[in-house]
Amino acid sequence: MSLLRAAAVAAGPAPHTPIRLLARNLAAMAEPLKSVDYEVFGRVQGVCFRMYTEGEAKKIGVVGWVKNTSKDTVMGQVQGPEEKVNSMKAWLSKVGSPSSRIDRTDFSNEKTISKLDYSNFSIHY
Repeated sequence: MSLLRAAAVAAGPAPHTPIRLLARNLAAMAEPLKSVDYEVFGRVQGVCFRMYTEGEAKKIGVVGWVKNTSKDTVMGQVQGPEEKVNSMKAWLSKVGSPSSRIDRTDFSNEKTISKLDYSNFSIHY
């Protein structure tokens, strides 16, 4: 029995749940989880950068945290499926909050993880 068929049988009769949605959820569960630390340089404090970062992370569907540093940068960690982490990395590098100016974003400690360390995305103080 295929994994998809087994999942459909285990889910029981669900006339309102298309099989494509179930397949997509199974594929997302199989996608590797990534974790990456980041630090954003530029005009990123006093421009609601943390609030916009939290909102974007929740919209994309990643977990982790963000905080201001004493060096006038913003740093944090993002975890989630690889594709979603990559979307968040692009946002942190190129978009940011409307009034921000991103000069550069450094990413470090990028690795594959077996489970998420966080259950949501939050602002640390």
